[in-house]
Amino acid sequence: MPAPVRARLLLASSSPRRRDLLAQIGIIPDGIVKPDIDETPKRDELPRAYVVRIAQAKALAAASSLTAGDLLLAADTSVALGRRILPKAEDEATARRCLGLLSGRRHTVMTAVVLRAADGSQTSRLVESVVALSRFTTDQIDGLIAAGDWHGKAGGYAVQGHAASFVRFLSGSYSNVVGLPLFETAQLLRGRGWMP
Repeated sequence: MPAPVRARLLLASSSPRRRDLLAQIGIIPDGIVKPDIDETPKRDELPRAYVVRIAQAKALAAASSLTAGDLLLAADTSVALGRRILPKAEDEATARRCLGLLSGRRHTVMTAVVLRAADGSQTSRLVESVVALSRFTTDQIDGLIAAGDWHGKAGGYAVQGHAASFVRFLSGSYSNVVGLPLFETAQLLRGRGWMP
């Protein structure tokens, strides 16, 4: 008797970090879909509501790529300093500003993960981790900026990069801080019978 055909898994993200994290647990998406959405926070939007809204918007925007039996994985990661949502650093000035705000302080990294089926049904998880970075000197910030791994990262740093030597405390999921909480993602997929 032939083995059952596994559903195709599409990833609604162009993030190489998410692909690397999935590969770490043996998951290679069958396709990549880059959702085109506006990720600007709404006025007075709180971080939890924001990250959930963006992950759901990504799933919805990419849903047209699904065919019968397919699954779509979408996620969004944000860094929150209290009620403030820190941006993804696309330029040095933003990265410096974020690092200055995070210097010597605890912050929360949140990822919302959505698994959507072709029939429109979906399940989701919101994962939060707390990170504390040491206080930076000007030279240390200069070094982090020169290293370049801040580009495109929420909060202007990569916990798996040069900033790792400044992480004095991390509570919760490390992979969440990188960009995708692997335990919760695997649980969502197991719930659909996609992985053992």
